[in-house]
Amino acid sequence: MRRHDREITDREEMIEILDKCSVCRLALNDSDYPYIVPLNYGIEVTDNEVVLYFHSAKTGTKLDLIRRDNKASFEVDCGHTLVLEDEIGNCTMNYESVIGHGIIEFVPEEEKFTALKILMKHYRSEDFPFNTAVIPRTEVFRLRVLEMTGKRRQKRVKE
Repeated sequence: MRRHDREITDREEMIEILDKCSVCRLALNDSDYPYIVPLNYGIEVTDNEVVLYFHSAKTGTKLDLIRRDNKASFEVDCGHTLVLEDEIGNCTMNYESVIGHGIIEFVPEEEKFTALKILMKHYRSEDFPFNTAVIPRTEVFRLRVLEMTGKRRQKRVKE
C-alpha cells in the first residue's frame, strides 16, 4: 500500500468496517476481463476466520463464473464524506474500505437457513422473520476470506 498513513492493519477495525458497510463487490474471474458484481452480504467472524455470505437466484453469470473458478476478490467501502478546501481550491473524500480475497463455496441446503439469518442480521436483526418458502429457490454461497487489508481517510471537515 502506497499510503501507509491510511492503512488499517488491525483485524478488529477491518471487521468493524465490514459490519458498517452495506454493499460488497465481488470480483470474479472471467475469460478476458474481471467480472464485478455488487451484492448484499452478511458477515460471520470466528477467532480464525472471516466469512462473507451472499444470496442470489439459482442461475446467472456470477454463479457460472464461480463454478468455473471459485477464487474471488472483494471490496466494501463506506463513510463517504466530501471535504472541500475552498481556500486552496481542493476537494477530497473521507472513506473507509476493506479489500481482500478468498475462496467461494456453495452453502449446503441444510445450512441455508442459518446463512440467510446471518445475512438478515447484517441489515435488520438475526431474528427478523423472513419467508422460508424462498430457501429452495435461493442460492447461498460464502467467501472464506484468506487475506484482507483496510484503508481509511479521515480529514477533518472545517466548519
